[in-house]
Parts: sequence; structure tokens; C-alpha cells
Amino acid sequence: MHFGETLSEERFVRCIETAYDAGVRTFVTSDVYGNGKADELLGAALKGVDRSTYSLVGMIGHDFYNGQRQGSRGYPRFTDPELRGPEEYGEFIRMAAGRELERCGADRFDLLMLHNPDEAGYTSEALWQAMADVKAEGMTDLLGIAPGPANGFSLDLVYCLEKFGEWIDWSMLILNPLEPWPVGLTLPACEKHGVKVMTRVVDYGGLFHGDLALPGHEFKSGDHRTYRPDGWVQRGMEKLEKMLPVAGKHGLTPLQFASIWNLSHPAVECVVPTFIQEAGDDARPIEEKIREFGAMPDVRLSAEEVEAVRKIGDNTGCMTLKGASKRHETSERPDEWPMRPELLELAGRWGLGDEW
Repeated sequence: MHFGETLSEERFVRCIETAYDAGVRTFVTSDVYGNGKADELLGAALKGVDRSTYSLVGMIGHDFYNGQRQGSRGYPRFTDPELRGPEEYGEFIRMAAGRELERCGADRFDLLMLHNPDEAGYTSEALWQAMADVKAEGMTDLLGIAPGPANGFSLDLVYCLEKFGEWIDWSMLILNPLEPWPVGLTLPACEKHGVKVMTRVVDYGGLFHGDLALPGHEFKSGDHRTYRPDGWVQRGMEKLEKMLPVAGKHGLTPLQFASIWNLSHPAVECVVPTFIQEAGDDARPIEEKIREFGAMPDVRLSAEEVEAVRKIGDNTGCMTLKGASKRHETSERPDEWPMRPELLELAGRWGLGDEW
């Protein structure tokens, strides 16, 4: 994933085993991570573990089977019209889900998510009907959508829930105390449509793990976090310092605090940090971070505490959002497309403003 040090396959497997031993019972994987390698290692780590004791979440969406990698843009979505039309979506979904299950050593997913969809993923009835078909065939118990990889897609997500909410059980979104926007705009729609939310990047690029503030810490060349604006760690730490009294009141470490803040929102039912082995002799072992997460107490913040933290971390307007936008007249990238009138109408109904 190009964060911190690269783990050996043996240590990767041990980390999953450590997580299970620490009490973690939900494991999320995507077929495009290492072109199936992450699936295989997860399957190796959980081999022999009672399948009824954990939840397996799989994600499909990129076509690395037939598509060609497009540099930093990665592999094309399987809905790319140069690869196939809507009449072939079902065949691909069935194949990709089946192949991922084989690599994971499982016969079904608890949850199968559409990963990093393009515009078709938010609007195609043929696609969501095909997802419903694999559920009916027993390949998964639940269905979901995981927008990304960058932030945004707010209007697209709400539109998708309004149109296909009867088929969608979960959504995986970016949320943490230092990034309450824009996902906070979509949580009421998720709640209304009965869609549970799994939040990722709860660690804010590793800042809530505590390593980044250590003297002398440097990001390795090629680390994805080097593309963030200069000074982001220092600014984040300054805001975190203002939040720590709330964490201390509940006896929470920074990572536990970020997780509990997320879970204190209606609709948020699961948090998924990115566990990173940072570079440097003084960096915390990744296994220690996993055990810290597994020991998280079952508490929730009050609505007043949630709002106070949100105000400290408010990041409204800090980035150019992906998805539908007035900036675009054509769809030149799989994560950006022109605004549609029905989305602006939707924004008006939900009070989401008109600056998109």
C-alpha cells in the first residue's frame, strides 16, 4: 500500500493472527490489493479458524484480469466501456467474487462491496441487479459500496442510496476527527436508508498511531503520504492536542479516541484503521498498534463531545472533491465526471449546498 515499511509475507500473516488474538473479528480485503496477494495472505492467516467467529468483507471493482494498469491511475474499473457493456457486468461480478473467495479460502462473504466505483457504479441498475444476483446465489450475505480512493462522491453516494438503497446494506467511507468533511454530509442519508457505515482512514494517515510526531521521523521515498500538503502532521498534532482532554476523560489512547468518535455517530457501526509499520528505530511495532485497537473499550461520546471535536477538526473545503462536479464538462478520469441536474436537486433537498 506504499505506507511506511514493507512487511514480509510472514509478518503480514502474523499481524492478522495478532489481530484475531486481540479480539478483532472483522477482516476487510480487496482483490486489487497486490492483485490478489492480500486475499491469499488473509486466507493463510485465517486457515483453520472457525469461520463463524469472524466477518469477511471482500471488495471488487477494478479489472486487473483483463484491463491494463494505467500508471498512477491504477487498473480500470470493470465498468469501463472499453472492457464491457452492462450486459456483461453480471458475468464479471460473479467471476471476480468467486476468484476472491477462492484466494481467501472461504465459501462466502459476510459482506461484498463495490470498490472505488466510477459513475456507472453509482447509477447503473444493471450493475446493482447483478450484485443482488450474486447475493441471491449465496456468495455473500450482504452488499455494500466503498467510494474512493480519494474523498468526495457525496452527492453520488446519496443518489445511489436513494435509487438502489433496497440492495445496499453497508457503505465504507473516509471519516476521522481531523476529516469530518465531507462524509459528515452523507451520514443522515445513510441513516435514513438503513445503510450501516464502515469508516476507513480513522487513523488519519497514521497520525493517531503516535509515530509521526517522534523526533527525526521521516517518510520514506514513495510513501503516499508525501503527496499531502507540507506541514500536515504538525497542523494535525496541534488540533489533536486540543481534542486530548475528551480522550483522557474516557481513558482512550489517540487511536481509540478517533475510533470511538467515529462510532459515536448514528449509522457508523465499524471502524477500519490503516495499520502502518513506520520507518525508523523508534517507531512503534505494528503489532503493538493492532493490540491497542483490539483493546478498545465499548464506550461512546455524547453528542456534545462529538460536536466539540468536529469543530476543532473542521476541514470544510480543504480539498478538491472527487465525483460529480461543476468543474467537469466530460468524464476524463474514472473518479471525476460532470454534474447532473438531478444531483443538484438532491443537494437542495438534503441541504448540502450548491458549491460542487
